[in-house]
Amino acid sequence: EIRLTAEAVVCDDPDAEIVARVKAGNSEAFAELVRRHTRKVFATLFGLLRDAEEARDVSQEVFLKAFENLSRFEGRSKFSSWLMSIAINSGTEILRQRKHFEPIEDEGDEDDWRPIQIQEWSDNPEQCFAREEMIELVRKGIMRLPNKYRVALLLRDVSQMPTDDAAETLGLSVPALKARVLRGRLMLREALA
Repeated sequence: EIRLTAEAVVCDDPDAEIVARVKAGNSEAFAELVRRHTRKVFATLFGLLRDAEEARDVSQEVFLKAFENLSRFEGRSKFSSWLMSIAINSGTEILRQRKHFEPIEDEGDEDDWRPIQIQEWSDNPEQCFAREEMIELVRKGIMRLPNKYRVALLLRDVSQMPTDDAAETLGLSVPALKARVLRGRLMLREALA
């Protein structure tokens, strides 16, 4: 019988039972965690690194790190938040090794950017490309955003991670995350206009 810790129950983590089984010695149960989170980890890393092959390689490293360090996971946050922290840290480390690294940490310049124009955020079918073309334009637009905004949008809008979890993953307060997501969306909208 596997018992969930009080922390895991309080956190309401859908992965808590599987994590408990892995910690109890059932290493094969980790495959279920990999299956559940591979897409989100890869999507986040691809958005951060902008290279599919590199994102695949780093995704594997992320799951290996998570497996090796699972005994340190205390369940104070959701497993998915902890895993995405590992992914973002791993991706950021790869970016640091590149020549032109742009940090995702707060640099205090959040107030420097303002949208040129503010318009209603509704689709106008007569002005949009075909759906497939628009999706590709949005994807390319997200990839051109500064790292800190791109990662916030990837977690919230692409991976659809809950706001609290995304804020925790990035080490931000919820209002700071919301500000980054809003600015990222406005920057993206302006780039696509």
